[in-house]
Amino acid sequence: MLPNTSSASDSLRAGNRVVAFGIAAIVLILLAAAVFLFLNLPDANAFNTRVERLFVENDNLTTGAEIKLLEILAQSGTSFSEVLASYRSVIFVLLVFATALLIASLVFLVTIVALNRRISAIQRAGIQVSSMLISREARAVYINDMEFQLTEAALETLAVLAEARMDDEVLTGAQIEAVVSGRSEADCDEAAGATRVKRLRDALGNQLVSELLVKTIARRGYVLAVGKDALRMI
Repeated sequence: MLPNTSSASDSLRAGNRVVAFGIAAIVLILLAAAVFLFLNLPDANAFNTRVERLFVENDNLTTGAEIKLLEILAQSGTSFSEVLASYRSVIFVLLVFATALLIASLVFLVTIVALNRRISAIQRAGIQVSSMLISREARAVYINDMEFQLTEAALETLAVLAEARMDDEVLTGAQIEAVVSGRSEADCDEAAGATRVKRLRDALGNQLVSELLVKTIARRGYVLAVGKDALRMI
């Protein structure tokens, strides 16, 4: 067990390092882009500076129309500086928003990849059931340290599958329905047994656990993925 634990810990640390490096890379790239963008934006007071130079270098502009024109230019320069300042604020907010989205996307991507790997490992290994106790009196099944309350019908289906597992048998839906209902297999429908298995899986709750615990073997039927030594019924 120690090598598996060490391997899992190493994988977890490696995944955390990937996330940390990815977040740092995203922040650095966007920070560099922001610095480059802000440095190359025109000066907000550039227009006002040019208008001021017109006032200083053309002191012979004394007519009313000329003075009015200079006033309009000055107002235009002020408006331009205010608009450019608002653009800077908008660009800053967009960059922060883009950074947050990229970081969230990276975290979600790594999380999804990690979950897919865990699910694949579970699917390859199956469920490791060390003990499975079926209690008819309590109408429950105890899998390892977990207790699942079942309906009478689900409990009967599970008991039939457990008995078949002890005999190394794979039961079809019609066979399950025949044993539970007490009728002849020829009089039972495959779909009825499949429905009983589905209800059993629903009663167990977790879809992944139930699908791996009650396995479907193509063109053969259903079987419990539990070792015979781990099965008990009381």
